[in-house]
Amino acid sequence: MSRPLLDESRLHPAIRDTVEHLHAEVVHNVQAASMSNAVLVVGMAGNPFCKRARKALDAAAVPHHYLEYGSYLSQWRERLALKMWTGWPTFPMVFVRGVLIGGADDLAKLIASGELKRLLA
Repeated sequence: MSRPLLDESRLHPAIRDTVEHLHAEVVHNVQAASMSNAVLVVGMAGNPFCKRARKALDAAAVPHHYLEYGSYLSQWRERLALKMWTGWPTFPMVFVRGVLIGGADDLAKLIASGELKRLLA
């Protein structure tokens, strides 16, 4: 799978550093957390799907780590950097053993099918 990204040669040299480093610390933090936690939920305040994902994990007795980046009116630039990095358009972003599995609905399907337990075994 390959999604289109603007080739670096098509970026003016004056903006390449900005493109490369804009909110890189947020992406780095999520990368590190996704590798150091079996289950990571990245969300935002006020989003019912983020709450739904966490409740589903709690109900399935699956320990997880949660990172929250703002609300609908704050930290949207940081969340945008995460969307650009992953290609996933919505929150939450749920990672299992460093692999993005999708959002709350995708997580619910993995729990219901038993696949989440298999991924964590």
